[in-house]
Amino acid sequence: MNFELSKEQQMIKHMVHEFAEEVIRPRAIDIDRLAKFPDDIFKQMGELGLLGIPFPEEYGGSGGDTLSYAIAVEEIGRVCGSTGLSYAAAVSLGASPIHYFGTEDQKKQFLKPLAEGASLGSFGLTESNAGSDAGGTVTTAVLQDDFYVINGEKCFITNASYAETLIITAVTVKNENGKNTISAFIVPANTEGVKITSNYNKMGMRGSDTAEIVLNNVSVPKENLLGEKDKGFKQFLYTLDGGRISIGALGVGIAQAALEKSLQYAKGRKQFGKSISSFQAVQFKLADMAMEVELARNMVHKAAWLKDQGKPFSKEAAFAKLFATETAFRSANQAVQIHGGYGYMREYEVERYLRDAKLLEIGEGTSEIQRLVIARELGC
Repeated sequence: MNFELSKEQQMIKHMVHEFAEEVIRPRAIDIDRLAKFPDDIFKQMGELGLLGIPFPEEYGGSGGDTLSYAIAVEEIGRVCGSTGLSYAAAVSLGASPIHYFGTEDQKKQFLKPLAEGASLGSFGLTESNAGSDAGGTVTTAVLQDDFYVINGEKCFITNASYAETLIITAVTVKNENGKNTISAFIVPANTEGVKITSNYNKMGMRGSDTAEIVLNNVSVPKENLLGEKDKGFKQFLYTLDGGRISIGALGVGIAQAALEKSLQYAKGRKQFGKSISSFQAVQFKLADMAMEVELARNMVHKAAWLKDQGKPFSKEAAFAKLFATETAFRSANQAVQIHGGYGYMREYEVERYLRDAKLLEIGEGTSEIQRLVIARELGC
């Protein structure tokens, strides 16, 4: 694998970096404080083509690759975890399943506006009793004439309140062993019977919309079945593998931000007559942070590269997601420590990094699930 970015990837990195610094950073503290989704920023991101980076031009995308997209997630996450999370969810979960499994008509009707940034998508998988055990899904979809009628509830769904297109997983039948067989459906958010509420008061990622979806006799045409019938479980496993790359990239962004803030503060903070960056105890913290950020970035880039090459990447995606998100939490925690009492204050931002990073160890498969995935890939 070539670790040198192409000219196109370098251009994307530069463009997103400038946008993040000029547009997102000045509002990052308020996005967290007010817990308000920055829909105007997402409109600008759509105009820049960021929401369509990994999708073909014929479907409204930019024709980029997974690595370019991961670079963009990192740059956005470096200045605002909330915006980075909603961006990653919009692309990896809201739009990518249609790109992976959709028919030509579905791609033209549903993927194109998502890739063009004209609207957002959301992925409804998690339920109150079906988180890590997604096979425990109880939402049902019953075929009646030419329509599927869907009933159930989804929780902790990112971007749902602002989405026009929902992808919903539901049980369509039980197999011969009595286990749920799951399919996926494209559900326009304005369909009768869809109710979306966002009443969560979250610890971190406060500016990223998190909602509950209630589906009460929601009727969609049978043509809205996404992919093969009863293949939804395998489909969302593949979707989550790709999503883990983006969450890993988001972890790298937060970890990088924690390192930059800590280094800047340590050089300027004087104690005992000299900068605290000259103290070995602080130097070792900074050295460990820098090393882990670089390792995490390389893991994310390798997983993205493997996906772009059409090679197996499940294990590497789990490596990247696990290590990068735990690196984000460790780095943010050390950043608070280096800042001392100031690190506990909101205006210094590092406490936000710590709160935001914690979710990354939970969403898109917990750290424990990543270790199970890796063990399974090892043949255990």
